[in-house]
Amino acid sequence: MNHIVTVQDAVTAFADWIEPTAAELDAIEQEMPVILADVDLLDAQIITLDRTPSELDERRIRRARRRALAARIALTNRTAGASLPGGAA
Repeated sequence: MNHIVTVQDAVTAFADWIEPTAAELDAIEQEMPVILADVDLLDAQIITLDRTPSELDERRIRRARRRALAARIALTNRTAGASLPGGAA
């Protein structure tokens, strides 16, 4: 008979006392516009899963893609500008 046992690391990895660090929270905060834009894009795509996309649906998806791309570009520019010495972009 095989016994099922848990691995201690897997159990304690989700313990209440382990919380994200301030640096991790700052990174999430900086990426939040990208995350929200991706969620909007997914919402627009999910709407069209069970039907043929109308012209309005196609426009909604295009706009959501452009917003997601713009958010990614803005994040890349912010992080690239922050890592350059002297603040030059």
